Amino acid sequence: MELDMDVMVKRFKDYISFDTQSDEENDKACPSTPGQMVLSKHLAEELKAIGLTEVDLDNHGYVMATLPANGADDAPVVGFIAHVDTSPDAAGGPIKPQIVKEYDGKDIVLNENGPIVFKVKDFPEVLKYKGQDIMFTDGTTLLGADDKAGVTAIVSAMEYLVNHPEIKHGKIRVGFTPDEETGRSADLFDVEKFGADFAYTIDGGELGGLEYENFNAANPVITFQGRSVHTGDAKGKMINAITLAAEWQQLLPAGDKPEYTEGHEGFFHVYKIAGGVEKCTMNMLVRDHSRQKFEQRKAYLESMADFFNKKYGEGTVTVTPHDVYYNMLEKIEDGNMYVVELAKQAMEAAGVTPDVQPIRGGTDGARLSFMGLPCPNIFTGGANFHGRFEYLPLNSLKKAGETVLGIATGAAALKK
Repeated sequence: MELDMDVMVKRFKDYISFDTQSDEENDKACPSTPGQMVLSKHLAEELKAIGLTEVDLDNHGYVMATLPANGADDAPVVGFIAHVDTSPDAAGGPIKPQIVKEYDGKDIVLNENGPIVFKVKDFPEVLKYKGQDIMFTDGTTLLGADDKAGVTAIVSAMEYLVNHPEIKHGKIRVGFTPDEETGRSADLFDVEKFGADFAYTIDGGELGGLEYENFNAANPVITFQGRSVHTGDAKGKMINAITLAAEWQQLLPAGDKPEYTEGHEGFFHVYKIAGGVEKCTMNMLVRDHSRQKFEQRKAYLESMADFFNKKYGEGTVTVTPHDVYYNMLEKIEDGNMYVVELAKQAMEAAGVTPDVQPIRGGTDGARLSFMGLPCPNIFTGGANFHGRFEYLPLNSLKKAGETVLGIATGAAALKK
């Protein structure tokens, strides 16, 4: 089973022509930006046109559709999920894609104005794709492979199966979601309505990526209550909330910060501080792959708050906890490792070596797994997401689509 790369590239270019940056500040509406709904409507019509059934677009921009079973009615229902929004971390459009043919391994002038140069010394991983065709932008916007490459892979695989009815498969469900980049796309995802026995988010990075282990995540807010007194009469009276926040940061374990950790190592991360002498708030990330260590990290913050409150007075520091997501490994290991093995087999059949790595972050699949839908994450082929130097090796995009095909057909051999 081999997908047509030219068709996939044309489809991908079509999708990135839609400006779908999400807005993390707009938590009152879903989708958070109107462009996402425009693309969702476009996708709903495209899915109907290629022959999928039960195509549904709800008022929040979630698209769901079905490819009916074809000779494997007793197979489990497999789902494929991608998101339509792109990151707000870099300019989102208009995107001007360009394809570097048979990349020669040298620096690339993306834009003569400036000039804007993609430098190999900054991104040496690109050398893995020497000799291949690679898509870049003109260096002024992101590309949008996160996650329009995932959307492309899914739609292209479904179109292939529709056009090849001789290939047997079970019922397949596809879903496209808004606002993944804001962390809210799983909020309104109706797992029961989706109706899959298991699924995959096609939202990973470079070729071969297979992820079913992610951080446990909490985003606590620390509030420091100071006492403002005129500086001329402040001795022994003032409590500066900014000073408290600085002391808090210094008391965090020195090596447990993102810039010093990798692999399975967890961390504390202070990413925003706001306020003044009277009151200061601090936003933090707490991350760890181990649930036990994760709980210990949260308890450590509470013990720090107790220390401050004894030192400076009760009510000086308050920790407002907020767990965001948990490690999907708990749910995958609990009788669902066959989902991972199916993905590995599909990759190998497509000529791709699986690269299993823990995610130093999270995916929709993590939350969906805890909502009852086991959901590992599969590569899209792209690299340097969320920035102006994002790129997409075209062969990797093709292999992502062929991996989806392999999973869809491989699931036909399974029994409910």
